[in-house]
Formats: sequence, structure tokens, C-alpha cells
Amino acid sequence: MGLFDRLSRVVRANLNDVVSKAEDPEKILEQAIIDMQEDLIQLRQAVARAIATQKRTEQQYNKNQTEANNWQQRAQLALQKGDENLAREALTRKKANAETAGSLKGQLEQQSGQVDTLKRNLIALESKISEAKTKKDMLKARASAAKANEQLQNAVGRLGTSTAMGAFERMEEKVMELEARSQAAYELTGNDLEQQFAQLESGSDVDDELTAMKAQLSGGSVSQQALPASEEKTTTSSDSAVDAELEALRKQIDNI
Repeated sequence: MGLFDRLSRVVRANLNDVVSKAEDPEKILEQAIIDMQEDLIQLRQAVARAIATQKRTEQQYNKNQTEANNWQQRAQLALQKGDENLAREALTRKKANAETAGSLKGQLEQQSGQVDTLKRNLIALESKISEAKTKKDMLKARASAAKANEQLQNAVGRLGTSTAMGAFERMEEKVMELEARSQAAYELTGNDLEQQFAQLESGSDVDDELTAMKAQLSGGSVSQQALPASEEKTTTSSDSAVDAELEALRKQIDNI
């Protein structure tokens, strides 16, 4: 492969890429409709010219056919009058007009076929243009929706890294930090109050228990004061016996 061919391919590839990127669907569709309408105008003009030509040919055919009929009648009249030379001349004119009419008839048939073809093409082009306009509106709507969606996605993508979004995130973190500190302070204060109330409640229990013990002790003293004299004597005699036994044990230990 020569250098020129490679360079030509590179240039064409770059041009195609530039053209593809520059193509705007909405503008291309609008231009396509404009081109089709221009073709429609040209086709209508061609149909009009063909119809006009057909009309002229038809007029010439009718004229020559009429002339041929007239010369036929004149030839009959001259022959009836006994003028064969005049009748021959009339027939000669009739023949010339008839030949011309025959030639025009062939042209007229050919032109009629061309006009019919052009009319069908015109109807088909008008239908295609109508369909293209409908499709154009639909494609433009889809293109607009796609562009809007692309812009929205780009905006969302930029929003995630923008300064404004970063500020929102920082403020959200700060608010969460303030809420955490407030919750911690509340929990600390609440625990302190609960401990104070617990101490008060435990203090009340101790005081109640102390009061009960005092009452029991007071009751025990009264009971001891109220013991009978016989029981007191028994306790005294028992203590004396214990003391005597204890003294005896001491003496035994001293002797050893």
C-alpha cells in the first residue's frame, strides 16, 4: 500500500469522524425534509410540464384529425361535383393531416404514460414526505429527550464532585457530630441523675434499716430489764461456776 493511499485513508477517516460529530439529528432531519420538499417542487414542475406537453400534443392531434376529416368531406364534395383534380388534391391534404394525426397519437400515448408515471411518483413522494415529517417530529422528540437526559446525568455527575455538594456533605457531618455530642451530654446528665436518685433510694433503705435495728435494740433492753429475779440469779450463779473453773485451769498451768 502506497503512502498516498494511506494518507488519503487517514484524511477521509478524520473527515468522516468530524462530520459524524458535527451531525445534529434535529438539523439533519430538518435539512432532509427541506431537500425532499425541493425534490417535490421539481417533480411537480416536471409533472406540470409533462401535462402541458400532453395537452399541446392532444390539441395538435385533434386539429390534424379534424383537418383530415374536413378534407375527406371536401374530396367527396369535389367528386360529387365532377372535379376529380380537386377531389385528388383534397385527398392528398387529408392524407397528410391523417399521417400527422397518427404520429401525434403515438406521441400522445407515450406522453400519457409518462404523465401517469410522474403523477404516481409525485403521490409517492408526497406520502414519503408526510411520513418523514411525522417521523422527524418523533425523532426530534426522542433526540430532545436523550439530550435532556444526558444533561441531567452530567449535572448529577458534576454535582457529586462540586464545591456546593461538598459543602452540603460537610454540613451534614457537622450536624451529625452536634447530634452525637448532644446525645452524649444527655446520657451523661441522665446517668448522673439516676446515680443521685439511686444513692438517695439506697440511703433511705439504710436509714430505715438503721431505725429498725435501733427499735430492736431498744426492745431488747426493755426485755432484759423485765426478766424475772429467778432467771437473773441463775445467770449469776452460772457465771460464778465458769469463773471458778477458769481459775482452776490457771492454777494448773502455773504448777506446770
